[in-house]
Amino acid sequence: MTVKQLSLPELADGCARLGIRNVGLWREPVQAHGLEATAKLVRDAGLTVTTLCRGGFFTAIDPAERAEALADNRRAIDEAAVLGTDTLVLVSGGLPAGSKDLHGARERIADALAELGPYAERHGVRLAIEPLHPMYASDRCVVSTLAQALDLAERFPAQQVGVTVDTYHIWWDDTAPAQIARAGAGGRIHTFQLADWTTPLPEGVLTGRGQIGDGSIDMREWQDHVEAAGYTGAIEVELFNDVLWARDGQEVLAETAQRFTEHTR
Repeated sequence: MTVKQLSLPELADGCARLGIRNVGLWREPVQAHGLEATAKLVRDAGLTVTTLCRGGFFTAIDPAERAEALADNRRAIDEAAVLGTDTLVLVSGGLPAGSKDLHGARERIADALAELGPYAERHGVRLAIEPLHPMYASDRCVVSTLAQALDLAERFPAQQVGVTVDTYHIWWDDTAPAQIARAGAGGRIHTFQLADWTTPLPEGVLTGRGQIGDGSIDMREWQDHVEAAGYTGAIEVELFNDVLWARDGQEVLAETAQRFTEHTR
């Protein structure tokens, strides 16, 4: 998503040129390119798919909408398995239209996880609940903190449900380091993502994730927290940024790789 202006073949070529061996993929470009074709493309390029994004959106009240959400998530799990990744990132969903019931929405997420967790495990895939910054609670994700994400995840086996640690969404929360330790102790840190916080945020706020090093977040500090918690997996960079998307994609890919080197260990 950081370089969504690139086609998947262009992304694979750019990664090969830069020596990048891991890539997190989003479902929309995978589906556009073709699932089997994408799986072959990444294999032939020597790339490992770290995560697939995204499943989720579990908070609908209407029975037909809930059934479709569950069906779509089963498809996402199937896609992750074909791509060879063991992690499906979940954006859990916001409040349904007209609702103000955060607690009820979170309980519907738990209901969905109870159905999907065993299905995911049978396919060798883990579900990773991603808490999003509270500014997204109404429309995208009623899970706003790592504590809330873990309270949901811990109802299920760690091999079924864990969490995503994303610097953009948790850097403001002074309880997050303790929650990272909690997640690590339970084997529930399923992926770790980097994006910086820059202001002013754009209208709509969705595309406000800053290039690493341009904002307020100390990436090494958060890397220290996840590694102290026992995390040894890949570190992803996930940037939603209209300015970056308007630039040459290969240039942005190279810049992002350089910033990653500069701001992590």
